[in-house]
Amino acid sequence: MGRKTIRFSDPSEKLITDDGDLVRVVVRQHPELDGQAVEFEGHRDELAPITGASLQVAEVELYFPGEEEPRRVVVDAAVFDKLATSRTMAELLIASAPARRAPAARAAAPRKERLDYTTLEHAGKPHRGAATDAEKQLVRQHLAEINKRLAADGMRTIDPADPDHAERYGLEVPA
Repeated sequence: MGRKTIRFSDPSEKLITDDGDLVRVVVRQHPELDGQAVEFEGHRDELAPITGASLQVAEVELYFPGEEEPRRVVVDAAVFDKLATSRTMAELLIASAPARRAPAARAAAPRKERLDYTTLEHAGKPHRGAATDAEKQLVRQHLAEINKRLAADGMRTIDPADPDHAERYGLEVPA
């Protein structure tokens, strides 16, 4: 049994018979978008009018006092160039310092300190990673003490009769 894929142009819904005519279009900015890029497929001939119609633009971020986020503006390059009156915009751009990175909107949360499960203080606590040989040995040697601490902290205790616990910590399952 064979399979046939039929492709249509998303803008015109016309049939595309030759894969060589299929063009992937990614729209990164448009007044109707909320900042999320979208993509669709179109026919090469339908997209020809925009390939030669590109504009020269300046993309600018304006940082106004009291505003957390910059205003992003895309403007015709000729209009932007007219802002420079004492010298040309090209001269101004060449003489300008490289842009600093924008400050983060909010400080990153401090990273949690990693627990050392090979100490009596933390051995046996539930965690995502595999139990190391050192943790397994500590749990086997100090099971009663570790279970007492886990219970006092409101955590699950280690039950040697539980096959998962026995496997995780290398415990002998009681007969």
